[in-house]
Amino acid sequence: METYIKITQFLMSLSLLIVLHELGHFIPAKLFKTRVEKFYLFFDYKFSIFKKKIGDTVYGIGWIPLGGYVKISGMIDESMDKEQMAQPAKPWEFRSKPAWQRLIIMLGGVTVNFILGIFIYIMMFSAWGEDYVAVDDVKEGFYVSDLFKNIGFEDGDKIVKVNGDVPADVLDINRHLFLRDVATIEVNHPDGNSEIIDLPEDIGLQMWQTGNMDAFIPRIHAILDSIVPGTPAFEAGLKKGDIVIAMNDQKISYWDELTTLVVNNTEKREMKVTVDRDGRTESFMIVPNEEQQMGVFPKGYTDDVMIISHKDYSFAESIEPGFSKAYWTLRDYMGQFKYVFTEKGATQLGGFITIGSIFPSKWDWRSFWSITALLSIMLGFMNLLPIPALDGGHVVFTLYEIVSGRKPSDKFLEYAQVTGFIILISLLLFANGNDIYKWITGQL
Repeated sequence: METYIKITQFLMSLSLLIVLHELGHFIPAKLFKTRVEKFYLFFDYKFSIFKKKIGDTVYGIGWIPLGGYVKISGMIDESMDKEQMAQPAKPWEFRSKPAWQRLIIMLGGVTVNFILGIFIYIMMFSAWGEDYVAVDDVKEGFYVSDLFKNIGFEDGDKIVKVNGDVPADVLDINRHLFLRDVATIEVNHPDGNSEIIDLPEDIGLQMWQTGNMDAFIPRIHAILDSIVPGTPAFEAGLKKGDIVIAMNDQKISYWDELTTLVVNNTEKREMKVTVDRDGRTESFMIVPNEEQQMGVFPKGYTDDVMIISHKDYSFAESIEPGFSKAYWTLRDYMGQFKYVFTEKGATQLGGFITIGSIFPSKWDWRSFWSITALLSIMLGFMNLLPIPALDGGHVVFTLYEIVSGRKPSDKFLEYAQVTGFIILISLLLFANGNDIYKWITGQL
């Protein structure tokens, strides 16, 4: 059932994005009296699930859920209709229209994607408000990854400022470090001293290469919330509510201290776990399993370790944060692109299975609209890439025509379209091949 819920959300989101994107091309084409021959959700190779002709346009649903399209008369597109292009240009054809009109038609799809992303974020702020964690509300400080300990940070550090400013939500720190230009972080160390620490310019790349993506994690106490049946902890007798106070007679207070000791027990030696159980001190001998795990989960964040605040917005108040959220979503997505061209980045490319997997396994409208807004902005950006066969490729050729006064020949555009199509199909096969490989090997 959970898989079906994911698939349903994915198809709903994809269908909405495709229809509105293609509508962004359709509306200006109609305004400029350009004939639109087809308007399709999904691809209709050989046959359609549904189709109906209204006026000059056939509206339909294809059977291949890899996208959608509008077929505009007199335009060299994925249909490669050479017979039509060999005929003299008709007044209603795309190629007969002024360059500025063709440019608007080609930019219509991505414009709708960006507007949709902004609109969804505005409505989300208006409907659900915003959760955030202020700098003073991470009571026990952060657990710090090894990469950042080497720079000068310590477990228990409390973040005060980032680039000289107090962050609105301190939990955004990892994403900002990875995707934005964070030069300095001011922290209060556990000993009470404050320090401003300078970060390397390539800190995001270092995080990517070393896998230290969770640089700062709010600390929680070592209180057991659940014990997995059949695991070493379960067999030894640990119970929900136990407070771990020592491991191998080494005093601990926080969950990260417990996990560090277990992970570092590479020889899987028997470990003495001392707990406070209802005011009594008890000890248990446990040997971690092959994955170096005991089979315990911690109690989540409670107000004594972290306070999550909430802010509501009226519709008018939602406009500014909605625009800001869309802007930074686009900026952050663009920032990720530099990692795609690394060896590790190529292996992380994902296709439809990866996209579908980001939807929750239980129906959640807030998550659905958040992911849809993200995908809409991603789709807008990807379609603007200057690759022939994408909107961005057509935009580049049209801008060249406007600037130079010379229109590329139909033969050149034909070859460019084929080249772009080959590039896109290759990327599609590679990304979805990655998904299949990860699925087979259990990584997905």
